[in-house]
Amino acid sequence: MALCRRAGSPLTAPWHRSAAASARRRMPAGSARPGPQAGARLPGRGGGGAMAASPGALRRAGNDEFRRGQYGPAAELYSRALEQLEAAGDASAEERSVLLANRAACYLKDGACSFCVADCTSALELVPFGIKPLLRRAAAYEALERYALAYVDYKTALQVDCSVQAAHDGVNRMTKALLEKDGVNWRQKLPPIPTVPISAQMRWSIPSAQAPGASTPPATAPQGELDQTAAGMERARMLKEEGNEFVKKGNHKKAVEKYTESLKLNKECATYTNRALCYLALKQYKEAAQDCTEALKLDPKNVKALYRRAQALKELKDYKSSIADIKSLLKTEPKNTAALRLLQELNRA
Repeated sequence: MALCRRAGSPLTAPWHRSAAASARRRMPAGSARPGPQAGARLPGRGGGGAMAASPGALRRAGNDEFRRGQYGPAAELYSRALEQLEAAGDASAEERSVLLANRAACYLKDGACSFCVADCTSALELVPFGIKPLLRRAAAYEALERYALAYVDYKTALQVDCSVQAAHDGVNRMTKALLEKDGVNWRQKLPPIPTVPISAQMRWSIPSAQAPGASTPPATAPQGELDQTAAGMERARMLKEEGNEFVKKGNHKKAVEKYTESLKLNKECATYTNRALCYLALKQYKEAAQDCTEALKLDPKNVKALYRRAQALKELKDYKSSIADIKSLLKTEPKNTAALRLLQELNRA
């Protein structure tokens, strides 16, 4: 990742023309405004009274520049598209959000992380919980060493889509950084992590052919199908909560039934680890290990899954594999007292 410039330092990307007030800035005095590289074709710019290009055409041209590594010209094109959409209001909110997220990617590549944060924040105000703006803002915060804010964005992104490996990796990096910076009580100093609604979790996230890394819903997705899936996920959440209540009451068999029903509707990492806990209590160690393995497929560094699988493998007398899981866990949380204690037990076994 490019090293981000601090606030007040000279910027080498004076092509920024924000559509959002939070991202507006002046060009450095005396600096020339660089345009696209020689030979690049810009829609709507040329002699002979050429017609102004549409926002879509400008975005596609920006994407082409971005793919060629021309981040300044790409950002200028995205800015021109935003200017055209500025008067469109809420009807163009999604397209404006995509353009802001794309321009933020240019800033991130160029090292202008403060402006990346501003554009991502504006994009998220237009379309809350967009996965790309969340990840790009998290990366910018990380480069600016604002680790708590980066952690919150990475965790929020995982609520939207728990399969995003970049977010898992980011959480692990921020956990280590915050542990070193603030000590064992680092979680107490975190800003609140927002709860992502089901509607945002169900938003389709596929690469658009017209925007680098943009997420847009497929036009062919029937609304009824989306509604049924959302209802299924809500039902899965309710079943998981019912299972949690049974765990609190010590009724692990009934909790397993609820978690099993929930997993039929939504294969969620936390549900697998919860059911594994029940299997451990019921001395069904093979089932516990299997559930943890399934959880780790979704989140390869999940601490609970690693710890509970290590517990199950210990009971199954597979000490070597159990130790391997604990050592993997300790790479993420080196001061985890429960894991350190279990490792001592395994070394004596």
